[in-house]
Amino acid sequence: MAGGLTKAASKVAVLMGGPSAEREVSLVSGRECAAALREAGYQVVEVDCGRDLPARLAESKPDVCFNALHGRWGEDGCVQGLLEWLKIPYTHSGVLASALAMDKARAKEVFVAAGLPIVQSVLAARDDVSKGHILPPPYVVKPNNEGSSVGVYIVREGSNAPRLAESMPEVVMVESYAPGRELTTAVMGDRALCVTDILTDGWYDFDAKYKTGGSRHVIPAELPEEITAACMDYALRAHQALGCRGVSRTDFRWDEARGLDGLILLETNTQPGMTPTSLAPEQAGQLGISFPAFCAWMVEDASCNR
Repeated sequence: MAGGLTKAASKVAVLMGGPSAEREVSLVSGRECAAALREAGYQVVEVDCGRDLPARLAESKPDVCFNALHGRWGEDGCVQGLLEWLKIPYTHSGVLASALAMDKARAKEVFVAAGLPIVQSVLAARDDVSKGHILPPPYVVKPNNEGSSVGVYIVREGSNAPRLAESMPEVVMVESYAPGRELTTAVMGDRALCVTDILTDGWYDFDAKYKTGGSRHVIPAELPEEITAACMDYALRAHQALGCRGVSRTDFRWDEARGLDGLILLETNTQPGMTPTSLAPEQAGQLGISFPAFCAWMVEDASCNR
């Protein structure tokens, strides 16, 4: 195993929960990963992350941390920086890649530099967005640094400017709406896995992602070979351009009427959902990699100083 760890000797602290808006999702991911790692033969400590995290880690003395946190603080480089300081190897991406991917505007700059297709977007003051259209409808308004479709507004043609909740940050992202099918591709190390077509009755919001029956996954997606190849290529290039490691997942929209020109990269997630039925583990399973083996691979891939 990477870093000289062995299953019999290595203790894994699974980091979950935390204070973000995605706390409950993270708890589910963390518990599932902890169970899978025990099945794979590791000694596991489950850690619900709070301000006492350094003390908890000093007490448990793990060989590696499995980062099952989602959202701010756990996914944006903060906990990664703490683990670097403590010199504890950890799964998924490092400080810079995590911070870049979580900051949607900066991630888009990286994607443009890498020649990847994105939609027009701007950062705007929350109050200005509520007063009038920043872009011609249809467009999407969302926080610049949240995941799981938290706080997303879709403004349709003919609609008034959205009344944004006070809980939204003072500066938000406004981006042109990309129509079409919802596609996603996970990357594991240096290879893209496959493409999933996500079917929902409405749009792919928080409930569609996490509630039972909220969405249906077609895997592998039934697509023209050119679109499948492009999704795999773009996902790997996005992973590499951001400097990701371990597992990431890149989401797309595809407008069939426009062919390859209709394929748009939405964003890259450095901490994708980690239940056995989540998108990335589901793609691994499609390639014959069991959920315990998938989690174990991430432990083996864990590192520090990156």
